[in-house]
Formats: sequence, C-alpha cells, structure tokens
Amino acid sequence: MSTRRQAITLYRNLLRESEKLPAYNFRMYAARKIRDTFRANRMINDFKEIDRQVARGKESLELIRRQVIIGHLYTTDKLVIEQKKTLRPSDD
Repeated sequence: MSTRRQAITLYRNLLRESEKLPAYNFRMYAARKIRDTFRANRMINDFKEIDRQVARGKESLELIRRQVIIGHLYTTDKLVIEQKKTLRPSDD
C-alpha cells in the first residue's frame, strides 16, 4: 500500500474511532487533535519521518480503541450539548 493511501486510511480510522468515545469532551478533543496533527505533518517529505509518524498514529489508534472500551464500561448521562433538540407542537 502506498504511503499516501496508508496515511489517509489511518486518518479515517482515527476519526471513526474517536467518534465512538462516550465522553463528549474527550471525543471533541481527540477529533481536533487528530486533524491538527495531520495538518501539521502534511508537508513532511522524509520517508523515515513519515514511517515514524504512521507508527505513532497506529499506536494512537490502539490507545483510542482501548479508551472506547473503558469508556463504555462506565456510562454517564449525556451533556446538554449532546442531546438533540426536538420541537414539540406546543413550542410554536
């Protein structure tokens, strides 16, 4: 697999896994951190450095997967910001 395709696949997998985090703050932080890190490393041309960053990303993916499992063991109520607003007929 090409390095570009591998990086894009890793990016998508990281974002998908971060969406599974049950805690809103952790979920938003993880998504923001993933996007910022990939944007910062976009211009790297050294293949050794790219391989190091991809390996680091894979470690982060495994970390997020473990956190998702742990997070689902201890469920809490959703925050107000996470609850979908529904319009009732009496709200008009």
